[in-house]
Amino acid sequence: MTTFDDRENSFEAKFAHDADMQFRAEARRNKLAGLWAAGLLGKTGAEAEEYAISVVTADFEEAGSEDVVRKLANDLGSKAGADEIRAKLGELLGVAKAQLMTEN
Repeated sequence: MTTFDDRENSFEAKFAHDADMQFRAEARRNKLAGLWAAGLLGKTGAEAEEYAISVVTADFEEAGSEDVVRKLANDLGSKAGADEIRAKLGELLGVAKAQLMTEN
């Protein structure tokens, strides 16, 4: 195998790793957002965890995070608007990435 092949394989592995980490970070962010929203809705314990999982599942409807924003906005009603939810998702993505980095 040549050095070029080694570099190509290395770049492919890095791309796959980065894509996996991004997916995991977004799923973690969605769970954290679900727990945040559950708190606003007065849910606690197992009920809050179940709601958070429903938010994670909602992200599989379409590409991007607008499906999550739409679910949370519909569920929260006047408690949080779409812009506030988007800001919270941005904030929680950093938290999720930090959590994943400390786990690995």
